[in-house]
Amino acid sequence: MILMQSTTKEWESLGEWSPDAVRLMVDHMNKLNDELKSSGELVDAQGLGGPQHAKIVRAGAGGGPVVTDGPFPEAKEFLAGFWIVDVATPERAIEIAARASACPGPDGKPGDGPVEVHPVMDGPPVD
Repeated sequence: MILMQSTTKEWESLGEWSPDAVRLMVDHMNKLNDELKSSGELVDAQGLGGPQHAKIVRAGAGGGPVVTDGPFPEAKEFLAGFWIVDVATPERAIEIAARASACPGPDGKPGDGPVEVHPVMDGPPVD
């Protein structure tokens, strides 16, 4: 699983981006997704709503949900989107993550935002 992070500041500034910068960002992500589909590596990919839509849920007394709404001003970063890929090697997942990280920013230049790579376990670890 490849997880793209964003900052609250970046998220809030999206409305100030030029139409060309937004187009470059969307084109970059669409091209990456299309290539992953064509190669058969893409399982799923989704952009997520901003931090104001996020919820933290904990089990309360009796197991019922206790929900805390966003935004979370103390959080500097949040999960902006994800890809689930089926790749032959961890190195390939890292290559894809680097491409996602290079998504253009408000100035239209390639970015370098943090992208995490996590293996999806298919069962408990074997000792």
